[in-house]
Amino acid sequence: MSTWQSTVSARIAAIRAHRGLSLSALAKRAEISKATLSGIEAGTGNPTLDTIESLAVALAIPVADLLAHDERSTTVSRAPRDGERLAVPPDIAQELMLRLPSVRSWEFWRLRMPPGARFDGVHHVPGTAELILIVAGSMSAGPQDEAVELGPGDLVEFAGDCAHAYTAGPDGCHALVALGSQGDGGPAAEAPAGARSGSPRARGGVR
Repeated sequence: MSTWQSTVSARIAAIRAHRGLSLSALAKRAEISKATLSGIEAGTGNPTLDTIESLAVALAIPVADLLAHDERSTTVSRAPRDGERLAVPPDIAQELMLRLPSVRSWEFWRLRMPPGARFDGVHHVPGTAELILIVAGSMSAGPQDEAVELGPGDLVEFAGDCAHAYTAGPDGCHALVALGSQGDGGPAAEAPAGARSGSPRARGGVR
């Protein structure tokens, strides 16, 4: 089975289960046979693009959400740095920083850390994606073996189900954290006691 086939198979099965749909119900919506859908999810079928499009329509998601390859990598979007000019458009402008799959359920956290503070993130449920947008200050964040330095306006995305850590810069940090999980329980279901009642707790650093 090719990589794209395994990706499509896994995502269709995951979304169907997340929506609480039976094989028969989804097959009926997509106007394909139950046997065809079963074969696709098992990885033994070879769906055409038309079939994939029909399933995407039936699940009310973009086709790209079924075809995009889910790589466990860290993605960083940088804001303009000192010395770089931020072009001011004559009208309102929007910039796409990251496109998120629609399969996940998301939690959004406000994180404020004093200068030099550090804490180790918990291993969230498998498949969790974590995004951090720096509002003010600076931070080193990401998987422990590939943490990146972030400043105001920077955005980083990484796999939240591996060992990761956050360390505030010399001026502290104010950030927005998003956790996306494919499960119903939510990515913070395994967070340590106390972390769900406010911002994640920091330890160390300046008191």
